[in-house]
Amino acid sequence: MLILQDIAYSHPNKDLLFDNISLTVNNHDKVALIGNNGSGKSTLLKIISGSLPPSSGRVVADSKPYFIPQIFGQYNHLTIAEALNINVKLKALEEILAGNATEENMLLLDDDWTIDQRCREALNYWQLDDLDLNLKMSNLSGGQKTKVFLAGIHIHQPEFVLLDEPSNHLDVKGREQLYDFIQTSNKTLLIVSHDRKLLNLLNLVCELSKHGITVYGGNYDFYAEQKQLQREALDQDIKSKEKALRKAKEKERETIERQQKLDARGKKKQEKAGTARIMMNTLRNKAENSTSKVKDIHADRIDGIFQELKDLRASATDTDKMKLGFDNSSLHKGKVLFTAKDVNFSYSDRLLWPENLNFQIVSGERIALKGLNGSGKTTLIKIILGNIVPQEGDVYIADNKTIYIDQDYSLINNVLSVYQQAELYNNSGLQEHEIKSRLNRFLFTKQDWDKPCESLSGGERMRLILCCLTISNQAPDIIVLDEPTNNLDIQSMEILTMAINEYRGTLIVVSHDSYFLEQINIERFIKL
Repeated sequence: MLILQDIAYSHPNKDLLFDNISLTVNNHDKVALIGNNGSGKSTLLKIISGSLPPSSGRVVADSKPYFIPQIFGQYNHLTIAEALNINVKLKALEEILAGNATEENMLLLDDDWTIDQRCREALNYWQLDDLDLNLKMSNLSGGQKTKVFLAGIHIHQPEFVLLDEPSNHLDVKGREQLYDFIQTSNKTLLIVSHDRKLLNLLNLVCELSKHGITVYGGNYDFYAEQKQLQREALDQDIKSKEKALRKAKEKERETIERQQKLDARGKKKQEKAGTARIMMNTLRNKAENSTSKVKDIHADRIDGIFQELKDLRASATDTDKMKLGFDNSSLHKGKVLFTAKDVNFSYSDRLLWPENLNFQIVSGERIALKGLNGSGKTTLIKIILGNIVPQEGDVYIADNKTIYIDQDYSLINNVLSVYQQAELYNNSGLQEHEIKSRLNRFLFTKQDWDKPCESLSGGERMRLILCCLTISNQAPDIIVLDEPTNNLDIQSMEILTMAINEYRGTLIVVSHDSYFLEQINIERFIKL
């Protein structure tokens, strides 16, 4: 069991990341931890693992959790065995089997006689049986590093496992193995992920924000349904509050007009009655004070309603604002954009594809390139873009405008500010205030305009690219997305999905995220 009691964490500069985090995870629970980028999910996992102390609060756990991090660069100087913290035991077992059964070696082995067998079984299960445990982690791909730590679960046999974005670097086959492990495991799992297929395998969703954790008793689909109901209720509250504000203003106007009429009528009566000037001034002051008091009462009420409305609007989702709004007039549906005839490519005299490729891309299609890691998806993209020429076969590339959004968001110039980056795409003569209005629409407020692009998260970079495309206005003939959902939180993925579904041109996507491919209505797969 895991119990978090009033956990808070502040950055070294004293900025609060989150506060009031309380949560109970029971044995054998399979829990998703979700939240927007920057909400502190990875930090909370580090606190639970014991590698980072909280600023306040208490973590109580039955056993030390096994932690699979999102980033593995810190292990690059270690061997696989060292990264898994099994090198000492393996060395001791090797010494004992060689006849050197010293007391020190026996203590180091700690009666773990099956560790070598578990290592072979675990590496074999994750298709890593060709790896030497003495190989440096720096020689492995991102997917292999993930699998090494997943293999560590079988080796160490922990009761409680923390996983931070475990499917990020895995290809389709690796993801299917991960899903199978999650479904069949009886271990307690706490998983940070934006992989919605994975999230649907878990029985509890915990949403992290600055002010705490909200628990939803079901998988991701259940969570999404509840969030939709909340959004609809919030929309109703906003409409109701807008109506109340209009009525309050109307009531204020009617009351003031009525009061002023009464005051004017009273003044006329006093004038006819010949009331002394000094008394008239006193009566006028009383009338003005009365009107002012009425105004103050109504102003307080209107201010209260306005503040409530402002708070409601602040909590509403901003995704609906983010429309690409392309001018699609230059797109010609059905136009042949690319043709490959007996195409192949070779590295070191070895052909990349077992069979030469023959296919055509027509304007308006939505295509996904599928294949395992190393199957040549990125190479094929470079051929389609005209960046490289195949060694075999012929290609036809029509004159077209293509936007390529790669995994590193290379369209973003890191030395520029957010505003300067947006201005680069201003080929339609927008005024400065119009560019800033577009930036606001994509959640870049005044505080962000001068921020350097190098400081942006993956989700922010994706939003900025989409914003730049709206500023350029003219729809590209082709948009190519290379693993677009890696490093995006769920909100950012919803924004991307909405934007892509609004686009009417040709879409080519490389992604292992089957849920995302389904959401953006992929029509055809090219399998490598």
